[in-house]
Amino acid sequence: MPRIRFTLAYEGTDFCGWQIQKGQPTIQECLEKHLSVLCAQPTRIFGSGRTDSGVHALGQVAHVDIPENRTHIPWHKALNAMLPPSIRVLKVEDVGFDFHARYSCTSKTYSYTMWTLSDYVLPQRRRYVWNTGPLDFRAMDRAAANLVGEHDFTSFQNIGTDVQSAVRRVTRIQRSPGITEQEQIWTFSATGFLKQMVRNMVGLLNAVGRDKISPDQARIILRAKDRSLAPATAPARGLCLEYVAYPEDKK
Repeated sequence: MPRIRFTLAYEGTDFCGWQIQKGQPTIQECLEKHLSVLCAQPTRIFGSGRTDSGVHALGQVAHVDIPENRTHIPWHKALNAMLPPSIRVLKVEDVGFDFHARYSCTSKTYSYTMWTLSDYVLPQRRRYVWNTGPLDFRAMDRAAANLVGEHDFTSFQNIGTDVQSAVRRVTRIQRSPGITEQEQIWTFSATGFLKQMVRNMVGLLNAVGRDKISPDQARIILRAKDRSLAPATAPARGLCLEYVAYPEDKK
């Protein structure tokens, strides 16, 4: 069976995350429903990772094995004609069986958008930002620097993660202006992320930006390896999976 790689974008507000959950609308469930119709048999799609309920994506990657007699299908056009407007196939590629959307991945990049005007959020942006109000960005930058590098991120891992090690290597945390003057975007790149790790790091940065804790506390909380010491998890709606990297890709 030939293997196909999909690059996907989705607006996650109305979905309960990527992974199939009984009785709940999910990205994986929606894709598999339509893939099974096109393949004329039950079909499983494998994603690079599980995005939480309400999280968005601009560059999720997934793969699927299709029957030999379905290779003629124009997958990009066919799937987009069937999917809801909140999910779109951006790119379709033939890959070998050594490619796996999850296990072949070398790094991921997420963005998190904060809305810093306390009075209101533009209706057009309400699904994609966290309304934090004014923040001390310089203090947040100092705190973020403590999180870059290879560390044990147990303090930023929520329960429900089945992993042997909480050690991850964060290669970049960068702040940049958003699409409106009220927005600031934080970009996180790493070789891998734990469950809700980005949202937990954002929660810490927000606490620093609001002068609830000092920038130096980021280092102390990180080294403590104790989730109870870190601030609350940031909302899902500001988070977006931007890019998933593989050895064969050139960006």
